[in-house]
Amino acid sequence: MKKLCLVLLLLLAVSGTLSAHVIKYELDQMSSNTVFWKYMLIGFQHIIPEGFDHILFITCVFFLNPNIKKVVIQASMFTLAHSITLGLAMYGIIRPPANIIEPLIALSIVFLAIENIMSDKVKPWRLVMVFLFGMVHGMGFAGALAGLGMPQYAFATALISFNVGVEIGQLTIILLLYFLVSRQFSTRLWYRQRIVVPVSVVIMLVAAFWTVQRIFFV
Repeated sequence: MKKLCLVLLLLLAVSGTLSAHVIKYELDQMSSNTVFWKYMLIGFQHIIPEGFDHILFITCVFFLNPNIKKVVIQASMFTLAHSITLGLAMYGIIRPPANIIEPLIALSIVFLAIENIMSDKVKPWRLVMVFLFGMVHGMGFAGALAGLGMPQYAFATALISFNVGVEIGQLTIILLLYFLVSRQFSTRLWYRQRIVVPVSVVIMLVAAFWTVQRIFFV
């Protein structure tokens, strides 16, 4: 319990200083090949290390079912969803307000964390929920890319490569969690009680703090 409290305090401290969607880069004239690699790196960096909220979201997706294949399927649904809304937002078809989207992103993490605490298995509607939350996160990604700027001569290339980078970042988180946690401990009787539930409680509290912060103080 003492360790859990220390982790909670650390995450709360970090969460107060991290801004989940702030990316600042200078946009130069680049070849299409350079655009692809640069924006793929930007997408990856938006997850690791800048996207602390997205890391917590993927962690919640992972912990309810440590089966690597099922987790990758859920992550792919998340990627598909955020790719749709990101594309729509970047092409100006939708204009999501950041003061609504940012609290919703934090709230989506709260919901997943609560489900992890209350349920011991993945329900059929989990994929639907992950997809819907992915659409919300995609609007958050759009805010980051809008601040960065997109090369008009290679707009589609930059958009696709950014999504590729995000997906690689998500898969990196999943693989790290698999090899560091579930591969060693998921078969233990105490795995859910000592790892899944405490971690989910911490994530829920951090995300709840973000939700309040983004509604009233941002």
